Amino acid sequence: MRCATPRWLALLALVLCAPASAEPYLALQTGYKCVACHLNPTGGGLRSAFGTVFSENVLPQFTLPAGAPVWGGRLLDRLALGADLRTSWERASTPNVGSQGDSGLRQLRVYADLALIAERLDVYLDESVAPGRARELEWYARLNDTHTGLYLKAGQFYLPFGWRLQDASAIVREISGIGMTVPDKGIEIGLERPAWSAQVDFTDGTVNAGGGSGHQVTGQLVWVQSRFRLGSAASFSHSAGGDRRVGGVFAGVRTGPVAWLGEVDLVRDEGFSEGERRLVAALAEADWAVHRGHNLKLTAEFFDPDRRIAQDQKTRWSLVYEWTPVPFVQLRSGIRRYRGIPQNDTDNRRVVFVELHAFL
Repeated sequence: MRCATPRWLALLALVLCAPASAEPYLALQTGYKCVACHLNPTGGGLRSAFGTVFSENVLPQFTLPAGAPVWGGRLLDRLALGADLRTSWERASTPNVGSQGDSGLRQLRVYADLALIAERLDVYLDESVAPGRARELEWYARLNDTHTGLYLKAGQFYLPFGWRLQDASAIVREISGIGMTVPDKGIEIGLERPAWSAQVDFTDGTVNAGGGSGHQVTGQLVWVQSRFRLGSAASFSHSAGGDRRVGGVFAGVRTGPVAWLGEVDLVRDEGFSEGERRLVAALAEADWAVHRGHNLKLTAEFFDPDRRIAQDQKTRWSLVYEWTPVPFVQLRSGIRRYRGIPQNDTDNRRVVFVELHAFL
């Protein structure tokens, strides 16, 4: 959404349409696509005016009191701004090693979108401010055709592949090598229709960052219905060190207050020092909307790092509770249990964590 939306109209639209917010389970619970609440058609990052109203009035347990200042996501008519802050504490317990704690700022990112030509041409920026030195994660120009749903994106951006999971350490995101921590440079051609979402990307390939020669081609197609969605994705990357082929299928369905997500990814590495290698990663997730502002998440993950080797599989189980008490603030706490071969202590650790997420 590029233009300012009257508060009463946005609220009415929320009641009638219930658009999605950042996480995939919210998209399933509401029945709409990521583009409903994010300026980026593939989700994540800066929220639209529609998404901001959703975050203020639908997502939290308690809304702002009458007469309180309202953040609409814009300073000027064509300039949208946003930010994400995550800080956390965690403790890992590893066999034969003991317990180790860690805490601090995990992420501070700022977003900006300038509509050079309203509804037609945008310039987008996603910058990591902390921790560490500032660095640009996404920067691109996006040309939109609102009549056909076609768009063209050029610059540096996150590639579309599977679920846009909040947890960047999810096995399917780490193994596929495609997620919201590894942007790539190139172009994306996309199509957004009421029941379909499709993208084709031609990029340098993240394995070629900083040198080397090669390319990467990524494609994704998603069928979206009010109660479920089904998608498939594929990627081929070429580099001097070897080629990688990744294919995946993912699906989700809503049954009452529970949203179910699943994804299976197959990876084939060729030409590397260890020869051809085939990997499999899978994820199953259930999100239960316990009460307004409260979500209970159970995730089961599986990873086979080399299908030629027997009994080297790994699993990870997570139980996470998410509470959004007021607009733009979320608290998350949970436990993760890793299981792997007994000889590897790290693959059998347990992690507990508490996270504060503040966003605009």
